[in-house]
Amino acid sequence: MNLKNIEHIGIAVQNLEESLKFYQDILGLEFLKQETVESQGVKIAFLKVGESKIELLEPLNEKSTIARFINKNGQGIHHFAILVDSIEDKIKAMQAQGARLIGDKVTVGADNMKIIFIHPKTTNGVLLELCEPLAKEEK
Repeated sequence: MNLKNIEHIGIAVQNLEESLKFYQDILGLEFLKQETVESQGVKIAFLKVGESKIELLEPLNEKSTIARFINKNGQGIHHFAILVDSIEDKIKAMQAQGARLIGDKVTVGADNMKIIFIHPKTTNGVLLELCEPLAKEEK
């Protein structure tokens, strides 16, 4: 049930293409891919930073949680994600110690990952995502 590494840092942005100009062209990060996750109402771009990634999140509509986040807080860091060996085992262990989840089950997120968010009230105000790659037979 090991924590492996910081998988990515999610940054909420108004305009993905404009944001990519900074992260790719000015900062010099390697662009990995872009995808849309309709179920979460976001368009995402991934950039490589060492063994981790930056995940830029642009809302698809005003109902998106990212749109609500930007309206309330402005653009900026939305969450960080930790890669785990077994998301289900980690959830059980954390819940046994009082951790609160957002949602009641693991879902499929971007980059072919099983994901779940830990409520910021558990983590001193930081939104934490746990993720585990989907097994090949789950894709």
